[in-house]
Amino acid sequence: MMTDSFRDPFRDPFMEASDIVAGYGEKEILHGVSLRVFKGETVAIIGPNGSGKSTLLKAIYGLVRPLRGTISFQGKDITSLPTEKMVRQGIAYVPQSGNVFPSLSIQENLEMGAYVGKGDLHLRLEEMYTLFPDLARRRSQRVGNLSGGQRQMLAFARAMMVDPLLLLLDEPSAGLSPAMVGVVFDAIQRIHARGVSIIIVEQNARAALRLSHRGYVLANGENRLEGIGEELLNNPEISRLYLGG
Repeated sequence: MMTDSFRDPFRDPFMEASDIVAGYGEKEILHGVSLRVFKGETVAIIGPNGSGKSTLLKAIYGLVRPLRGTISFQGKDITSLPTEKMVRQGIAYVPQSGNVFPSLSIQENLEMGAYVGKGDLHLRLEEMYTLFPDLARRRSQRVGNLSGGQRQMLAFARAMMVDPLLLLLDEPSAGLSPAMVGVVFDAIQRIHARGVSIIIVEQNARAALRLSHRGYVLANGENRLEGIGEELLNNPEISRLYLGG
């Protein structure tokens, strides 16, 4: 269980989204959502389907342009930055689907993930193979032949090839077997142990809150509740409405 040692009202947020209004075309999904991440935190975003969780991640990463509101990262306004510049700022994003290239090998996927990376490519590859040893054993294997869990490990590794400071994860356990869900969350903890701050959107709210310092509950495109991960996990109302019990 994570502790709340990172929540400090006197520290500046590492990343902050303030009063974000965003959507698709004329359909507004987010109605003034705010979120803060302090350096070194893992922050969970939970809530029912259609609450705007994934849209918030896309707005942070520049895939959806906010209609109103601001997003800052390390004290800089990044609201208008295009996605490719987000990567150079130190932000990486793993979408729920379409996050690997099935026709390529594991190593080819990782090499493509390093397209804006700095430093020695071969050293970075070996770091990822150390972090994800199952990928090392299969480095020449075509990705289309991997299991869902193995593909998710590869998606994490691809995102880590650019040595990000902040990692955005959208539904990383979606569609996986219970056994692989545990593997995925173990991998997220290993990534966090490397000093990467993480925002995770996840339907498996219990698992997400267990590994998070803090959490946000969204509903109908609005902030409903914010708190320490453990407190949200043990909140009877949150349990009844969002945790299946």
